Amino acid sequence: MATLTESVEQIVNSRQGMPSQLIEVLQDVQQAQGYICEAAMATASARLGVPLIEVYRVASFYKAFCLAPRGRHVITVCMGTACHVRGAPRMFDEVLGQLGVRAGETTDDGAFTVERVNCLGACALGPIAVLDGVYHAHMTPGKLRKLIQSVRGQDGEVDTDD
Repeated sequence: MATLTESVEQIVNSRQGMPSQLIEVLQDVQQAQGYICEAAMATASARLGVPLIEVYRVASFYKAFCLAPRGRHVITVCMGTACHVRGAPRMFDEVLGQLGVRAGETTDDGAFTVERVNCLGACALGPIAVLDGVYHAHMTPGKLRKLIQSVRGQDGEVDTDD
């Protein structure tokens, strides 16, 4: 089990005995360490006085929370209707194949996490891929491949898939 950092301990301790602050605590923990580990959930449960199953239920219910470490780069592909009919499934298959992961997984080197969402609200620009919070409109499998390669190049990684 992961150990808690001092900042996470401070976050949880600052709201001790305040069960109504659970979501805020989880948000702050995720911001501090990038995800919500089991140790943080157990500590939040004990210090806030919320059953552990409730902490887990909240953390696993909201899409904004991650229960596992994410990659340095997060790629999100919209699979909503407008993006779907414009080729998002091919694009999504491309990114999964190129990175060798399944939806929701992180590459072994910790560089990329790939996520699938039902709608990003930018239907006129579809298909959409979001890389590290930046929307990329009218994407194709080829454009996405080049985008990933450029990020790998910026990170100093060598792309051996060419």
